[in-house]
Amino acid sequence: MPQIEDRRVVPHSAERMYGLVADVERYPDFLPWCAALRVLSRRPGDDGETLDAEMMIAYRGLHERFTSRVTLRPQAHEIQVEYLDGPFLNLANQWRFEPLGPLACRVHFRLEYAFRSRVLGTLAGRVMGPVFERMADAFQARADALYAER
Repeated sequence: MPQIEDRRVVPHSAERMYGLVADVERYPDFLPWCAALRVLSRRPGDDGETLDAEMMIAYRGLHERFTSRVTLRPQAHEIQVEYLDGPFLNLANQWRFEPLGPLACRVHFRLEYAFRSRVLGTLAGRVMGPVFERMADAFQARADALYAER
């Protein structure tokens, strides 16, 4: 299964970056191609919370919905996302925020994906790297906009 990874140091605390990524309801405000997102359910867990969410992606006239399970672990600064339903065969991503002091952290972002259609997988495989990078950049830009002067 193809995977893409991004590791970058950002001038924001691990707590702030975790909070920004965990706030999935805000994704349509800043994430490219995210046309809508709704949380279907929330369940408390021993070390955090699990939620099921449906996201609608819109790209050049193409609209697709998919559902994911998001496991939030605030103490560990980790977020796991597993695919439940939609156009993929599999989709998983993981966020980890490594503190580097009070004003910086290293963000680890990994995505694994496989499309149901081999043809779509081949076509999409050519653009997944740039799409992934643009998504990672959007999270950093959002953090910069929210936390720049604080």
